[in-house]
Order: sequence, then C-alpha cells, then structure tokens
Amino acid sequence: MKSIRQMKSWSRAALLGAVAVTALLAVPEIERAVAQSENDTDTYRQLSLFGDVFERVRSEYVEQVSDQELIEAAINGMLTSLDPHSSFLNSKSFRDMRVQTKGEFGGLGIEVSMENGLVKVVSPIDDTPAAKAGLQPGDLITHLDGDPVLGLTLGQAVEKMRGPVDSDLTISIRRNGAEPFDVTLTRAVIKIRSVRSRTVDDVGYIRITTFNEQTTSGLHSAIEEIKAEMGDELTGYVIDLRNNPGGLLDEAISVSDTFLEQGEIVSTRGRDPENASRVHAKPGDLTDGKPLVVLINGGSASASEIVAGALQDHRRAILLGTQSFGKGSVQTIVPLSGQVAMRLTTARYYTPSGRSIQQTGIAPDIDVPLARIEKLDNSRGRREADLRGALNNPNGNGAAEPDAVNGDDAAQPPEQADYQLARAIDLLRGINLYRQRIVN
Repeated sequence: MKSIRQMKSWSRAALLGAVAVTALLAVPEIERAVAQSENDTDTYRQLSLFGDVFERVRSEYVEQVSDQELIEAAINGMLTSLDPHSSFLNSKSFRDMRVQTKGEFGGLGIEVSMENGLVKVVSPIDDTPAAKAGLQPGDLITHLDGDPVLGLTLGQAVEKMRGPVDSDLTISIRRNGAEPFDVTLTRAVIKIRSVRSRTVDDVGYIRITTFNEQTTSGLHSAIEEIKAEMGDELTGYVIDLRNNPGGLLDEAISVSDTFLEQGEIVSTRGRDPENASRVHAKPGDLTDGKPLVVLINGGSASASEIVAGALQDHRRAILLGTQSFGKGSVQTIVPLSGQVAMRLTTARYYTPSGRSIQQTGIAPDIDVPLARIEKLDNSRGRREADLRGALNNPNGNGAAEPDAVNGDDAAQPPEQADYQLARAIDLLRGINLYRQRIVN
C-alpha cells in the first residue's frame, strides 16, 4: 500500500511538473498573443480617430468636399509620409503613368511648350500627323477645335490634343505674324522618342531622355545606324544620361546589358532578405567593345544611375560630368480596385560592387562642371619667324600663315557649345590616339 501511495504521489508530482513546464513554455506565446491584442486594439483606436476626423471634416469644413476626394487625399497622405516617391495614383494619374511608361499614345506628334499663354510647337516628330501636315517649329497653337488655348495649362492643352486613334482635331495656327489658319489632323499612334543620336566627326553620340518601353529598341537602332554610317572610322560612343529622371527598371537593365558581356548589373533588396534579387548580363556587347563615355549630372536619377553605376563598376565606361541625383530606391506600381493604383517603395537597389547610391549619388570618374565656352582674343603673338635674322627652316618650309580670324559671333557646332560633351569627345579621341600609339 505504501508503495502504491508513493507511486501516486510521484505521479501527481510529475503531472504538476509537466504542467509547470508547459506553462513556462507557453509564456512567450501568451506574451505574443497579448502584444498582438494590444496592437490590434491600438489599430482600432487609430482607425476610430480617423473616422472621427473624416466625419468632422465632411460635415463642418467651410466648403463641401466629396467623400472620394477626402479618402483619396487621406490615402495619398499616408503614402507620401513614407518617402518622397511613394504616392497614390487616381484614375487619371494612373492612366498618364501607363502612357508615359508604355511610350506610345494617340496624338498628333508634336513636342510642345508654353509661350505667353499659347502652345508653341518645339518640333514635329517625323512621320506623324503633325509633320505630314507641315507644322513647323515656332508655330503657335491658339485654338483646339475652336476653343481658345489661352487660360489652359500646358498639361490641359496636351490632354486635349491626345485622344483616340483616327479621331480628328482642328487646330488654329499662328505663324510668323501671318494670318491665322486652321489645320485638321487625324490622331495616330505616337511613339515617345526616348533615344536620339547623331555622329560628331568620328564619334557616335546617343542621348537617352527617359527609360520607357521604347528605349532599348531605340538604342539598338541608334547603334546600328551609327555603325552603318561610320564603319571602321568610329572611335567610340558618348552616352548622354544628363537630366534623365529614370523610368522602368527592366529598361535600365536591358540598356546596361547592351554594353556588357557578363557580370552583375544590379541587385535589389527589400524588407524580406529572402526576396533579394540579382540580375546578370547576357553575352553580347552591341558596340563591339568600343570605348564609352557616359555623361551624368544632378538630373540623372534612378534608372540612369543604375546604368551609370553598372558601367562604372565593370570599368566598361568612363563617367564624366557632375554628381548624380542619388535616388537608390525601387518603386512598384500596385493596381487597386476602381482603376486606381499606388506607387510604393519596395526595395533599394545596389550597383554590382554592392554600393547603395541612395542620397549620395554616383560620382563621375572625371568631374566636369557645366560651363560656357567663350572665345579669347585671337590675335597672334610674336613668334620665332617674326624675329629679324631668324634662321630659315632646313626643310624649306616658309613661315606659317597667320591663323584665320573668326568673328566672336561665329556659330559654334553644337558639340562645342556644350562644354561637357566637348570634353567627352576629346576624351574618346585621346583614348583612341593612345591605343594607336601603343599598338604602333
């Protein structure tokens, strides 16, 4: 009997011990549950506060405001308080953003600005309704379908000029003080030209203004055209990313890949370390290894900095200009119900060497500030040939002719008027000359 009582006592002790151990093990879970409950309570309290403010503004604000305006403003305030690049996109902003990133829309095909309240034609785009109708740079658009432009913002005027493909728009033109006249244009699919190119003697110049869905194809076309025009005389390329605010991450990766044979292009790291990603270049350099100089400045941001950072880290290009903007974050467009969306910062990006350029930007390899080129006095000073009794040249060459005097108002070529571009071209020619000397 005694042994049985002892066994029962031991069993009770074991049971109590097990319960105690279980209780101890459950303490963290209980604490987490309590903390979660407190957080939920605080969240409901804050939402109740929001509801109180919403109702008070809705009923007592000096002017009547729709519920939609208040809610959209509240959502936008929540997002913009996070960082400068997160925001709410209403239906119109979302539509405009898709047009911008897609790079094509229904329109007339003119680049415009605003002058004295009227829309001024900067340039008609080739093979568009505006170009075919004979619109010229400097034309002033005074009316759209009979409605005056005066009083509209540039954005409002552009919105009126865009529209469904194959629809007509009558615009009134004032040209060089002549009598105004009307032109009826039929809207067509217009592709935003994000890449422009030309040759400067033996150098290929490519300007990338933004990164949209047309950028990579435009870049490839520009390189092929420069190759076909220059052939073996081509010294290298200047890639101009100045004042390029960025755009699509995929396009920045594709543009970088155009100039790289291998290696990492960019990595992105978000809140969850497991969601980090790395993107590598595929074999094939479209420029055949020709020297590259990339121009950047304080307006080069985001996607531009991804390209510049990748080419700099792989020593594929020399960066020239001034410090870039320093936007090292990635925004994701999250569509929401009702044809609206939010732009949310979801990750930071890093260059191949692992550096983040957030706030710091990318430093150029050669710092060349923006400057203006001015001609100095071109009068020729005294030289050896001007001295009385100077020895003749044994090779029979006479004295050099005086330099031709150019007037101060003589037109300079575009590349000379642009000091940074001129230095980039000089650098490419210097690299080419050095290589030739080494080979020889």
